[in-house]
Amino acid sequence: NPVDVADNMKKQGGFIPGVRPGKSTSDYIDHILTRVTLPASVFLALIAIFPTFLSGFFNVDFALASFYGGTSLLIIVGVALDTLQQIESHLLMRHYDGFLKSGKLKGRDRRR
Repeated sequence: NPVDVADNMKKQGGFIPGVRPGKSTSDYIDHILTRVTLPASVFLALIAIFPTFLSGFFNVDFALASFYGGTSLLIIVGVALDTLQQIESHLLMRHYDGFLKSGKLKGRDRRR
């Protein structure tokens, strides 16, 4: 609920740069939610009808087409994105390990 979010932000001292606290913030959040929700719902509808489209236009068996559509496709994409995120975090951690092993920072541990 955009009104509740705007009120909570106002109570906690948060704000959106360029937007006045209160009703303006609520209207802005509502506008952004509408802009994000509409394309997302259209995309989910396309994923839901993908098996029917695949079986109808390309003469693919519906059982095979439904295997690659709907929930299966969402799960596959979710797992792929999670795997990529884990790979990225491991690579980033390895990069920091190499940085720490490279030696002392210059200017530190100098004794006169």
